[in-house]
Amino acid sequence: MASLNIEHLSTTYDHGRVKAVDDVSLDVPDGEFLVLLGASGSGKSTLMRTIAGLEHPSSGAIRIDGRLANEEPPRLRNIAMVFQSYALYPHKTVARNISFPLEALKMPAAQIQDKVQWAANLFSIGPLLGRKPRELSGGERQRVALARALVRTPKLFLMDEPLSNLDAKLRHSARREFKRLHQQTGITTLYVTHDQIEAMGLGQRIAVMNHGKIQQIGTPYEIYHEPANTFVAQFMGSPPMNLIPAGDWLLGFHPEDARLTEQTDLPQHHMLPIDIQQVENLGANALVYGMFTPNRTEIILKLPERLAEGLAAGQSCLFCVPDALMRRFDPRSGLRVQD
Repeated sequence: MASLNIEHLSTTYDHGRVKAVDDVSLDVPDGEFLVLLGASGSGKSTLMRTIAGLEHPSSGAIRIDGRLANEEPPRLRNIAMVFQSYALYPHKTVARNISFPLEALKMPAAQIQDKVQWAANLFSIGPLLGRKPRELSGGERQRVALARALVRTPKLFLMDEPLSNLDAKLRHSARREFKRLHQQTGITTLYVTHDQIEAMGLGQRIAVMNHGKIQQIGTPYEIYHEPANTFVAQFMGSPPMNLIPAGDWLLGFHPEDARLTEQTDLPQHHMLPIDIQQVENLGANALVYGMFTPNRTEIILKLPERLAEGLAAGQSCLFCVPDALMRRFDPRSGLRVQD
């Protein structure tokens, strides 16, 4: 396996006027599963393609196991990529799709057969080896693409939105497969997604990107509960963290951290007078949309359904959030102010 070190990496276009990746530094230790999370256009896919050698960096360094890889072609980096489209050969069987990278390396036929069978067993696609991609479901094609990527035993595993073409149920089961795969192989993995649930469920650490820059790197807990700035605070969570002006600061709290005052003890709580505009019942939970009365800031609260009974549009209610769960931000810089 391998470690990955990125030092002040930039990838620009249009004679430097467009910075797709802007001075990114990143250390990924051997065996880690790191998720690059961001919206479309944030630079996460360009960063991954630059690491793979499919894009050339404008400046900075890419080191794989301490070896400078900037000028190495993709085939020499021993990196396997899985794309959103899966990129399977439609005229080849599943077995030939998986074996193709080994054939390109001129590996002996018997060894190729053993490796293909090993990968097929790992992803439970043994009965599909004789089929063509058009005869497979989306989930099956995804597993074939993973088997093809893994069969070379790469040093780095790069995944670019590999679950985007799957429905919600398949994405859930595929996330479990990815975690099992990583536990079994220990291959250093970079995983690109715009989906927060995927990032929180898969990543040992998450790097949140915006406009080509990394905004914060941390564990899922740190990214969600200790956001470094207002961008991360309002990017993570569904609904995201509420931000309300309070003197010299912006106060942030997660929608699920609020309760009606009569439903909790009052000491060491921040009071929130709210004019309710809408209540949306989602089954187990309810979303309460309202205005923070002192400065008419829009907020969203998330309550267990049983605690939202009786709430309706037009009511004025007093909610509260434990002081320990409130976060302070500088309204000018957007940076979190440490307590």
